[in-house]
Amino acid sequence: MESPSPLTLDATPAGPAPAEPGLRRSMGARHLVMIAMGGVIGSGLFLSSGYTISQAGPLGAVLAYLVGAFVVYLVMACLGELAIAYPVSGAFHIYAARSIGPATGFATAWLYWLCWAVAIGSEFTASGLLMQRWFPDVDVWVWCLVFAAVLFGFNAVSAKFFGESEFWFAIIKVGAIIGLIVLGGAALFGFRPLSDGGSHPFLFENFNTAGGLFPNGFTGVLVTVLAVFYAFSGSELIGVAAGETKDPATAIPKAMRTTVIRLLIFFVGAIAVIASTIPYTEVGLDESPFVTVFSAIGIPFAADIMNFVIITALLSAGNSGLFSCARMLYSLADEGHAPQAFRRLTRRGIPLIALSVSMVGGIASLVSSVVAPETVYLVLVSVAGFAVVGVWMSITAAHYFHRRAFVRNGGDVGALAYKAPLFPLVPILAFTLCVISLVGIALDPNQVAALYFGIPFVAACYAYFYFRHGRKRSTAAVQ
Repeated sequence: MESPSPLTLDATPAGPAPAEPGLRRSMGARHLVMIAMGGVIGSGLFLSSGYTISQAGPLGAVLAYLVGAFVVYLVMACLGELAIAYPVSGAFHIYAARSIGPATGFATAWLYWLCWAVAIGSEFTASGLLMQRWFPDVDVWVWCLVFAAVLFGFNAVSAKFFGESEFWFAIIKVGAIIGLIVLGGAALFGFRPLSDGGSHPFLFENFNTAGGLFPNGFTGVLVTVLAVFYAFSGSELIGVAAGETKDPATAIPKAMRTTVIRLLIFFVGAIAVIASTIPYTEVGLDESPFVTVFSAIGIPFAADIMNFVIITALLSAGNSGLFSCARMLYSLADEGHAPQAFRRLTRRGIPLIALSVSMVGGIASLVSSVVAPETVYLVLVSVAGFAVVGVWMSITAAHYFHRRAFVRNGGDVGALAYKAPLFPLVPILAFTLCVISLVGIALDPNQVAALYFGIPFVAACYAYFYFRHGRKRSTAAVQ
């Protein structure tokens, strides 16, 4: 880890941050919340939650998501203080660069950019495959191009237009989750007016399995916790949008609290209803568990409704990811660590070249998933999975060093617009839990590839930064 000694902070908290040149502060707290929700709620909940329950058992899955929500809270607490201290676009690498060192900021930025570029390609492919339910004669690549054009348009108009589109994308997903919790929960109490009979469990009968409360043992729960960490990735997108948020000192803390509470209710509530409704040995084997639950309680056209919702979820995550990629490239260029062309803005304050390159990266990922799924795409996916925990570790470490330097320079913590509680326990605990998840990955043969490719990728970023930028600084210092 780099020394934080070069850091210089003001002794007193700054007032309202000025807008970055060119970028527009046009998004409010409700946009931030839905951007984060849009990035988190995706195929991991709608498609993969059944696999999670089958691995950990009903109670184990609920506990795993509770742990995941707790870690999200810890990371978001650190993120809140940093986002107000540095309310700039593409903020993750700025936090690390200012508080830890520029090389760490550089590696963080490229990790996160690659993470979302891979996700964009995957989401286009999945959306195209789902569209074949209604249009079987249209090739998947046609839908990929259509969806790519739509999301590019949403991001190219203005930050506010992007925020509005993401708000309404997320509303559809949240509506489906609320419907599952309310209708599925009512069915567990015996209220099923649309169902034509059949056998339905009452309350938490499914939790008492033949193998006990944890049918696959604690190991099954541990592996699920690791996967849940990835399922909650995207909540940190609030930090990326900080530079285009009106009144960040007020909007960011409000968005942080709201996001954590909603994720806790939606994720844990949905998993609890699914686990209570479907036996863990049957859940998610052939269809989305949401479809299974809606069908069980008699919702008409359940499969078609959820097909639409899942496509919306995928496009929503891609929308947020494209926004994040463009702002990362813009911010890298602003720091002098990427081509200056990425800093060029349209009259509406959109980094169009950075946006275009990010879209090309997403399409390249899409192509590699078809042409070389066992080689290039495997590397990309592995690094992307590693990147999520790596970025969270970067955020928590940056917060730790930031607060220490702030106090050392005479700053008044009580005067901060927002401060993470229980310092230094919160950043240390969050960092430790992230490290444990990486250790767990090493023990899981299905996920260990993330370390094989992720660690060398980070090392390559540090090496490139040193040879490209570090030696120049050393020469300048000697002169």
